[in-house]
Amino acid sequence: MSYAATAALQAAVYQALREDSALAVFVGDAIYDAMPVAAPAGTYVSLGPEEVRDAGDMTAAGSQHDFVVSVLSGADEANGFGAVKAAAAAVSEALEQGPITLERGHLTGLWFLRAKARRAENGAGRRVDLTFRARIDLG
Repeated sequence: MSYAATAALQAAVYQALREDSALAVFVGDAIYDAMPVAAPAGTYVSLGPEEVRDAGDMTAAGSQHDFVVSVLSGADEANGFGAVKAAAAAVSEALEQGPITLERGHLTGLWFLRAKARRAENGAGRRVDLTFRARIDLG
């Protein structure tokens, strides 16, 4: 198993989202790798948890990464799920269709696995948690 490419994957996902013009229509530059102390106003994107499993074989080390990208709206957003779901679709398209290059390792595949839409903890905001799977070879 190798955890060596996890930082490279996170940086590449963050960069791909920051550079996507379709996503920018919905969230501007409100894409966070580390959340600010106070939750931002409006709709925003946050990189979330990740689980990594061994995916190496006889020829090289490798890993499988299941990671979450969340799209959230603050309590000031009164538009329901519409804006959050539209931004979530843009996130999905940016990651599945955009070129993602890692500084370490080779991304052999990236797939959408599932999404969960719900009211945020305080009930006023909305959130969609998108889970993706990435396969990385290190050989």
